Amino acid sequence: MKIAILRIGSLDMDVLVKVQGDLCNVFPKTACVILDDVMPIPEDTYNTIRRQYHSSRLLAKIYDYAKEPGADRVLGITSVDLYVPRLNFIFGEAQCPGRAAIISLCRLKPEFYGQPANRKLFVERSTKEAVHEIGHTLGLGHCHDPACIMFFSNNIQMTDRKECKFCFRCWPKVLKGLGERDLCSRV
Repeated sequence: MKIAILRIGSLDMDVLVKVQGDLCNVFPKTACVILDDVMPIPEDTYNTIRRQYHSSRLLAKIYDYAKEPGADRVLGITSVDLYVPRLNFIFGEAQCPGRAAIISLCRLKPEFYGQPANRKLFVERSTKEAVHEIGHTLGLGHCHDPACIMFFSNNIQMTDRKECKFCFRCWPKVLKGLGERDLCSRV
């Protein structure tokens, strides 16, 4: 599998490089590249009342990049705050199954919650959300195991509690989604 990371707006490249490496470590036989293109944040995705960006509208625009030759998946990463109707915010969204996903770094920063900056924690959270959304593109739904990366995070504490790996029930689904059968021991 080849994952292309698409920057949406201005982002810290160091964080993207770490997420890029982590995605290759989590998913077997995966290449991950950061695209040279930077997608500007589309103004028509902004909700002035909520002061947030509509994730599904951004995801639809990312899908155009997912058609790029050579990329099996496109992961959009942005620093703007995302929402979908009926929820106050979301950390990310993906086509399930599909080729496009998006995550927001906005609420993953400890500073968002009034805590001191913690780069290690920020990168860990970013990786967890990236892996979670790529899992959705492989057809995985939310898991009931709170330690599994595919568990739904309703708040940042739930993200922190998760491990950056798939549970024994989800891992075979990942392998199936990747077309792998010989790696079932990697849970």
